[in-house]
Amino acid sequence: MITNDKGIVDLKHFVIREVCRLAWNDELTHDNREKIAYEVSPGPKPEYRCCVYKEREIVRGRIRLAMGKSPDVNKPTKNVVAVIPAACDDCPIQEYTVTDGCRFCLGRACLNACRFQAISPGDAKMRIDSGKCKSCGMCAKSCPFGAIVHLERPCRKACPVGAIHYDENGLCVIDDEKCVHCGHCIHNCPFGAIGSKTYLVDVIKAMKSGKRVIAMCAPATEGQFGKEIGMAAVRAALMKAGFADMVEVGLGGDMTAAYEAKEWIEAKKEGRKMTTSCCPAFISLLHHHFPEQYEENKSSTVSPMVAVSRYLKSKDPECVTVFIGPCIAKKGETLNENIADNADYALTYGEMVAFLDSRDVQIVPVEEDYQEASLYGKRFAGSGGVADAVLEVMKEMGEDVSSVSLLKCAGGDECKKALTLLKAGRLTEDFIEGMMCPGGCVGGPSKHQVETMVTKARNDLLAKADGRKILDNLEHYPMDSFSMFRDGHRE
Repeated sequence: MITNDKGIVDLKHFVIREVCRLAWNDELTHDNREKIAYEVSPGPKPEYRCCVYKEREIVRGRIRLAMGKSPDVNKPTKNVVAVIPAACDDCPIQEYTVTDGCRFCLGRACLNACRFQAISPGDAKMRIDSGKCKSCGMCAKSCPFGAIVHLERPCRKACPVGAIHYDENGLCVIDDEKCVHCGHCIHNCPFGAIGSKTYLVDVIKAMKSGKRVIAMCAPATEGQFGKEIGMAAVRAALMKAGFADMVEVGLGGDMTAAYEAKEWIEAKKEGRKMTTSCCPAFISLLHHHFPEQYEENKSSTVSPMVAVSRYLKSKDPECVTVFIGPCIAKKGETLNENIADNADYALTYGEMVAFLDSRDVQIVPVEEDYQEASLYGKRFAGSGGVADAVLEVMKEMGEDVSSVSLLKCAGGDECKKALTLLKAGRLTEDFIEGMMCPGGCVGGPSKHQVETMVTKARNDLLAKADGRKILDNLEHYPMDSFSMFRDGHRE
């Protein structure tokens, strides 16, 4: 997994692995959880914080996250993205600060520019009173030496929807009404103070109870573990560790493309703009920040994850479905009670590896072939992949797509810009493909390797796949027993 600090990843992996091991042995007691905290920080000297007591409290917060709970026992949250309070205390509270580049000049341009009397002369340079400063930035703009800098905290800078603010103590607070669960704040915090809830304990309980637990691996999986590790290898490892089976979610990509194609054809005839519905963070952006467009322009087709979950549950209503991918927002999607037969849980690749490690299972190359999706379904993970698949279905249906215009958006800024144009009635394109991560799902916050490495390995793996048509592929998967629409109605 990729973040700013390998140490954060190693700590998270260790905690999740040990929690899983305890869960397998029915030993997840308070005393055993405390042993994890003391193993990470035995003392008497601290390793990475001011004292061992703070270090252990941070580990306790991570243990709670690993158990699917809120890290702060005093402030429980339903959000899958949560702050570990003990870890969030070393970022500067003040956004604007005067550097040593200040010449203490006679002009006092910064003082004259400030409308809030927040700037005054210090002993050797100007100083900013954080209690009065409103972070307007006028002082920085006016300084002729550029000696005043904007120190925006990494978590807030990474948030594409302005969902992060700070309390009176400078601790990070996430606004649940604005948050789209994209997870970008998690992997931009250099202190590991923000994390996501992990549901592996629940998955293990389901396995131990004898339920048929089926993994569903995202199209972005191919390439995450090198060019020798395809879907068959991941499937073999997961089944060895306790899953009953694994299905590639690229199959759901084929299903989604087939149904969105019908919607696009209808919308095109009506002169109505439409957005895709595959990226849950993009859907949350629509829902929370562009509610009118959510109601009027969003595709009503379910995401590929939900499509595969419904397909599996139509065959075995008692099975438990677990999505695995690079996406934090998928965890939020699984909690949407308005989506029938949704995936029960979602895991990241890092959590999957920790789970495998708890069973002493490694992902190794295998010789057998495994393919349930077309190449178009497999390519859902890249920016433009969804739109390309929908257009392919339209072609297979005999439709002329030469006049169809698309706007492919990857990343929060691009998505917001496109939706703002749509809201203002200034969007020239017919359809918007929205993905909140740069590069699409392969650039997701919980990817296992850097994107360039994933892309290279991924291309090698996809070159080995057959070129089956989408509609031909779906002939092998009966879809008359479940709905492909969010509200659950049948055709």
